[in-house]
Amino acid sequence: MRRGIAASALVASLALAATACGSSDSGSGKSDGPVTITWWDTSNATNEAPTYKALVKEFEAANKDIKVKYVNVPFDQAQNKFDTAAGSKGAPDVLRSEVGWTPAFAKKGYFLPLDGTEALKDQSKFQSSLITQAQYDGKTYGVPLVTDTLALVYNKAIFKKAGITEAPKTWDELKADAAKIDAKEKVYGYWGSTQAYYAQTFLYGEGTDTVDATAKKITVNSPAAKKAYGTWQSLFSGQGLHKADVTADAYAHIQDAFVNGKVAAIIQGPWEITNFYKGSAFKDKSNLGIATVPAGSTGKAGAPTGGHNLSVYAGSDSAHQKAALKFVNFMTSAKSQTEIALKNSTLPTRDDAYTAEVKADPGIAGFQTVLSAAQPRPALPEYSSLWGPLDTELPKIAGGKESLDKGLSNAELAIAKLVPDFSK
Repeated sequence: MRRGIAASALVASLALAATACGSSDSGSGKSDGPVTITWWDTSNATNEAPTYKALVKEFEAANKDIKVKYVNVPFDQAQNKFDTAAGSKGAPDVLRSEVGWTPAFAKKGYFLPLDGTEALKDQSKFQSSLITQAQYDGKTYGVPLVTDTLALVYNKAIFKKAGITEAPKTWDELKADAAKIDAKEKVYGYWGSTQAYYAQTFLYGEGTDTVDATAKKITVNSPAAKKAYGTWQSLFSGQGLHKADVTADAYAHIQDAFVNGKVAAIIQGPWEITNFYKGSAFKDKSNLGIATVPAGSTGKAGAPTGGHNLSVYAGSDSAHQKAALKFVNFMTSAKSQTEIALKNSTLPTRDDAYTAEVKADPGIAGFQTVLSAAQPRPALPEYSSLWGPLDTELPKIAGGKESLDKGLSNAELAIAKLVPDFSK
């Protein structure tokens, strides 16, 4: 799940206006020349996009009958832009879709089912849980391109100087370690996020979630959820714990403090691996510690499974769909995923892409070890939107502007509007 991607909305809107319709050059499905498909890539324009652009050129060189019109769309704008474009029959042929968007767009009929197509011919090579997460109502609507989850990332040198020999396994241990680091090293031991996605780890640690999709029940204000969020709230005050940052730049502030050795530990995902290495604290890559997120009172730890699928627009004509399916297969192949991992330090979705060279990157190797604690999202089209109300309420709670009970009650009411057929 990508966060904090900066880009110019004006430039993006101009590019999208010029390239939105993936089928504009061949409405009948026939063409005298190469078929041109449009791909909206939602990766980071600075750190990741160059790798994808290079792969596009490789694909075009091997497939002279297909051209790919590449458009980098800021992640935080892409979901709404695609929704609008698909609704007006002007969407790109291929979308790099965040895993949470996939069932929502599939439900609207915007994505093409990929079962039995060239795009998914290597299905057995992919991690089964990631294929499941790309499905809706029994059909598969995306091919996993990259995966991710959250982990406790920490500065090994600071931990060692404070006399701490291993990463904390519970939130109470994290609090104790933060106090010890503050006392001995005079830096913050931990800085937490107020974003709902990052707080999800606390819910999983209590064996709950924002909703119970199977029982069709809203659980964000349940006793277990209150306990989870209470633990989350407690990590914003105390020795060695940084107070909540509720500004618009909070993500960047936390990241900057960590990579420059001003805070010893944060919760973060593998999409920041390349940026970790750019910081003064991690010039030596081996100083980056990666551990499973601390466990809650259940004794179990859990973090959300994120990542991106490549999906094909159902509104494209047959010629464009055929070309798009071939392109998706190429981009998600073991060779392409290996190249992406080596250049971008992201996690492949198929086991045969974890080559010895890929696993030589300590960041990738570290995050691969915590994938076992990753918890797939339920196949609920509205699921990702449920974090919206919490993104409104959690900063107020963490900043002391609202009580935990009030904030969760407000979130419950807002979530009820998003899933009106769920009980409380």
